[in-house]
Amino acid sequence: MQATFKIFLLAGIIGLTILSSCIAIEKEPNTAPQVLQLLTSADQSRLLELSTMPLTWGDELISHIPTITIDTSLKYQTMDGFGYTLTGGSAMLFSQMSAPARARLLQELFGRDEGEIGVNYLRLSVGASDLDPEVYSYNDLPTGETDLELAQFSIEHERTNLLPVLKEILAINPTIKILGSPWSPPVWMKDNGSSIGGSLKAEYYDVYARYLVKYVEAMAAEGVRIDALTVQNEPLHPGNNPSLLMLAEDQKVFVRDHLGPAFAKTNLQTKLIVYDHNCDKPEYPLTILDDPATKVFVDGSAFHLYGGDISAMTVVHDAHPDKHLYFTEQYTNINGKFEEDFMWHVKAMHIEAPRNWAKNVLEWNLAADPTASIHTPGGCTVCLGAITIDGDSITRNAAYYSVAHSSMWVPGGSTRISSTVPEGLSNVAYLTPSGKTVLLAINESDTEIQFLVAKNNKTFSLRIPARAVGTWRF
Repeated sequence: MQATFKIFLLAGIIGLTILSSCIAIEKEPNTAPQVLQLLTSADQSRLLELSTMPLTWGDELISHIPTITIDTSLKYQTMDGFGYTLTGGSAMLFSQMSAPARARLLQELFGRDEGEIGVNYLRLSVGASDLDPEVYSYNDLPTGETDLELAQFSIEHERTNLLPVLKEILAINPTIKILGSPWSPPVWMKDNGSSIGGSLKAEYYDVYARYLVKYVEAMAAEGVRIDALTVQNEPLHPGNNPSLLMLAEDQKVFVRDHLGPAFAKTNLQTKLIVYDHNCDKPEYPLTILDDPATKVFVDGSAFHLYGGDISAMTVVHDAHPDKHLYFTEQYTNINGKFEEDFMWHVKAMHIEAPRNWAKNVLEWNLAADPTASIHTPGGCTVCLGAITIDGDSITRNAAYYSVAHSSMWVPGGSTRISSTVPEGLSNVAYLTPSGKTVLLAINESDTEIQFLVAKNNKTFSLRIPARAVGTWRF
């Protein structure tokens, strides 16, 4: 009996050893050249559909097949990343989820393993945005009071939702870049005493500059590094709540004589970015950058696309090629259609914005509830989140997929490289820090397109379905 048991035990050990060997063999990486393909169709029949195919290079160019020619030696801007604005409403919805469900969702969004979309850039509001449940600043006072020394400055409001969620995100991705944008100064600094519109009083320029310095320092004390700060969100839109009217000449004076020197005096490494509004007014950032005394404090200019043409970014770049360009906001409407929103956002933001020198691409809002009900009085009532959060239930919307097609395989530090644009195949290409080439292309037609990719005098063939977006890494 004892001998029989030993025989069975030995057989079991041998079987396990063989099984383990098989598993190990299956997990060995395929060393043959491959193309990774990611597809999403406008009709949602494919959603981040991942596949792998052999990479077989040839020598032939076929005249009747469109060809995207990639030149890795012709390099443009280095990318900072792709992502969203983490509004106060977004943070509140995350906070209301159960801890396990929130952890899974944040890992999916900010992790870099397979099946995770690798978001690596976030925008925050400095104080409230219009997608907070209430208006607040970090120095709210009773009517008629002032606080010139900012003795009552506090970011305590952010400890309820924003900071806890941010710290969970930073635990997943400690190198994520974060941009801050103010919607309004404290109302006691404004000429109309209201959170809506009005202008910053000239006598409070210095106080407000110190307020923004204290914000960056307070966040740093919480372990949140603010990589960059826009001077004012949408300075030509004073009708939002909160908001501030800040004309180009006023922003120039504020940056040149107050904010820039305040940052320099305290040795803050946070970049200062001007404008942060639509592509219809390139003269606004040019007014600021054309002044050498102001330009020295400015890293670059930020744009939205609710007006104008994306080529305005190149106009600013060509005038000041030593300064950077950022794309910081575009929203999707709760009443919109996935097909239209997804296709438009990929083409306008994730292809055309980088081709016009954007170092980042940010969708407006990370999360909303099913009825877009979290907003200030007068704030946006139709802003759809990239994800809809309803308790622990999640719906992934157009902006989730548009960002994923860039963020999944284009990490921060990637460089945009030259790629030709054959008719019907808008695209952008990158070289990653690890030496991989990434191509993002869109097919807006109603038929599948076969095309060639040419690189280093070699070609290979790909196909993109009708009304679809593809990302390829090779």
